[in-house]
Order: sequence, then C-alpha cells, then structure tokens
Amino acid sequence: ESRKASQLEENAHAALCLFWDKLHRQVRVEGRVERVSRATSQEYFNTRPRLSRIGAWASHQSQPIGSRAELEKQVHEMEERFRGQEEIPVPEHWGGYVLHPTRLEFWQEGEFRLHDRFTYEKEGDGWKVARLSP
Repeated sequence: ESRKASQLEENAHAALCLFWDKLHRQVRVEGRVERVSRATSQEYFNTRPRLSRIGAWASHQSQPIGSRAELEKQVHEMEERFRGQEEIPVPEHWGGYVLHPTRLEFWQEGEFRLHDRFTYEKEGDGWKVARLSP
C-alpha cells in the first residue's frame, strides 16, 4: 500500500485540481473516494504491458528499498515466477480508487482579475449551479 492509499483509507474524501496554464483554466473536483473492486483492478491490470505487471509484483509502491540492484533482483525473480504464464494475477497490494464527485469548480482567467468561477454542487439527483466572486 502506498502512502496515498493509506491516507484514502483513513479519510475517504479527496480533491483533485486540473490546471491548464496555456488555456488559463482550472477545474477542481471534490468528492467521496472508494477503492475499486478486485475484478475492476484485474481488468485494468490486464491492459498493462507484461513488464509493468511484473513490476507491480516486484515493487511495493512507496516502501523503502535498499538499492536499485535489489529492485532489479526482485523483477528478475518475478519474471521467473511468471515465465510461460500469459495471464498474471493482480497483486493483493495493487488497485485503484474512484472519486464520486460532489462538488466541481470551474475557473477561467479574466482580465484584471475578473475571473469567471462556477460551482456545481450535488443535490439529490441533480446539481446546484452558482457563480462565485473571483
């Protein structure tokens, strides 16, 4: 488990920010996060290149490792373990998360700091839209 995964397990709320400097725009998304199912993880894992799948078995993301040589040794061991196997199972420690948005904010730069800002907040089955001051 990565540091990020541990934090998401403790607090299932997150935000992400997408900034496009050249377009002078930004989108912020906030919401509840949940871990995807093992089946979804396996489905995505299967789309990865073979060496990436082997690397996932050899490496426990964000955990300290003694040296590059140690990592390469672990990769070699996993290559041997899965030699001749077309399908490689997803490791227990490997997976992803999905963010279910509850709030979106769109920002577009304006002249003299007169930016356009809008929020969309989830309300039941719909969204409440509001314009914000810059």
